[in-house]
Amino acid sequence: MATARGIVVLAVVAIIGVDFVSASAYKDGDKVIVYVNKVGPYFNPHETYHYYQLPVCRPQKIEHKSLTLGEVLDGDRMAVSLYDIAYKSDVATKKELCKVKYSQNDVELLRNAIEDLYYFEFVIDDIPVRGFIGHLEEGGFLPHNHKIFLWAHLHFNIEYNGDRIIYANVTTKEQMPISLDATSSPIEVAFTYSVRWIPTELSYEQRATRIRDDSFFPKNLEIHWLSIINSLVLVFLLIGFVVIIMTRVLRSDFARYNIEDDDDADDLDSDDNGWKIIRTDVFRYPPNKNLFCAILGVGSQFLALATGILLMAVAGMFNVHRHGSINAAAVVLYAFTSSISGYVAANMYKKMGGDNWVWNINLTSALFALPFFLVWAVINSVAWAYGTTRALPAVTVILLMALWLFIGYPLTVLGGIFGKNYAGSFDAPCRTKNISREIPSVPWYRSAFAHCVIGGFLPFSAISVELYYIFATLWGREQYTLFGILFVVYGILLSVTACISIALTYFQLSAEDYRWWWRSIFSAGSTGVFVFLYALFYYYKRSNMSGLLQTLEFLGYTALTCYVFFLMLATVSFFASLKFVRYIYVNIKMD
Repeated sequence: MATARGIVVLAVVAIIGVDFVSASAYKDGDKVIVYVNKVGPYFNPHETYHYYQLPVCRPQKIEHKSLTLGEVLDGDRMAVSLYDIAYKSDVATKKELCKVKYSQNDVELLRNAIEDLYYFEFVIDDIPVRGFIGHLEEGGFLPHNHKIFLWAHLHFNIEYNGDRIIYANVTTKEQMPISLDATSSPIEVAFTYSVRWIPTELSYEQRATRIRDDSFFPKNLEIHWLSIINSLVLVFLLIGFVVIIMTRVLRSDFARYNIEDDDDADDLDSDDNGWKIIRTDVFRYPPNKNLFCAILGVGSQFLALATGILLMAVAGMFNVHRHGSINAAAVVLYAFTSSISGYVAANMYKKMGGDNWVWNINLTSALFALPFFLVWAVINSVAWAYGTTRALPAVTVILLMALWLFIGYPLTVLGGIFGKNYAGSFDAPCRTKNISREIPSVPWYRSAFAHCVIGGFLPFSAISVELYYIFATLWGREQYTLFGILFVVYGILLSVTACISIALTYFQLSAEDYRWWWRSIFSAGSTGVFVFLYALFYYYKRSNMSGLLQTLEFLGYTALTCYVFFLMLATVSFFASLKFVRYIYVNIKMD
């Protein structure tokens, strides 16, 4: 049994690509393989191409490295390079890699790449090594200087401890670059390299910190504690606000409504107003309960998925310098948590008296998968047309479809069967009449639109500062490693959502509006709209992204992320409101 469990764990690690596997141990003189990976414009992080798509030194037969799912999703396409590096063997003098004869078209391709600030990425012992392929020099006004240079020499600095490589980087300034300006005729460029091995006392277990601290990409995380303090203050204020409602306002309501004198109670039913008077309608099931329950099911699945991903990140299970391992973990866990969505959706649907549970399970299964597939199909088609490494290979597409078809969907059905079979009655504390009462008109500040604005803005404000760092990591070049803080912010977001949902539901019921079911879904779910508006602001004001492919990826995947925000926070909002509504109607006396 232990052996079987170990095989399963190793298989999951291999698929996801989490950072469990140790790097290679070397002996003196062993060959250290340098993999070339990808190139792309610095300000478009998701527009990457294979390194060998540029006119550079390449072997006659390109040998690709087998990749994990996480590496493929991250756009990696590693291939063996021509660099001949031996463990602990310095190459002090320039060693020729190859000579490349450039045509005018090749030179123009390099010039355009350098003007777009293309950088390259190599991989040495699972360590990303990055640098710019050229240098752009601009200066002066009249006359204006615009000079383009190509780095033809790379110097590798590799740190080691015993038989392990700890860190590696590459510099380009050991030799003057080659000008690509006056190139009316074909030119020949000799590419060279040198290697320096540097001993270090840093242990292998600490190399992740070394890689992160000396990254090619910037880091800017100083304001995180201010963000946390600001969010915590907001949480305490909202929780205090809800506590005041529960202790003072509700206590007054209970004292007013729980009149033991029958004559006074009759007068109350005929003359009084407030949330007690709608007790015969407040548990009236919402329209479109099939879709309603599907939203709760998928939202519950994403709550479990987000919690699991964050716990894995806090436990250090992901490669700190690659996002692909997190993407792969999300894909795999999405499939394996599908049973949660099926169970919650079918269970609630059965409690609400629904009988077409098969259609409910199918709707639940497609509620996120179908929009995701449509968005991905458009983006992947454009990426394929551009020839980028972000276009998933056919084998990976088949693997992902099989993962959903043979694991995700069956688990959704299985969870739905269990949810339907174990569903009891809804057990509402109030009896619902056949004829619903008329809903009085309300001022604008109590309208559904006002509730959505308030219910969406307050949770958004609790995470707005942290959103910058998340966007700068996903769509920029910063590295996010403070997953413990992110987990705290995640808890703050859920707490604020629950609190504001309870408050808004109380105000709605006090206005004798019993249609709180869908209102609770959209009031907090509208946070996704605010996140999307912030994303547009980030794209146009805080980033330098450009081009059709990058814009399409940003808008498409951001819209899907905001949709996930809607599903998650809508689920939290509804269940918090349901708990609150049950509480207040259980604690009043009724005929």
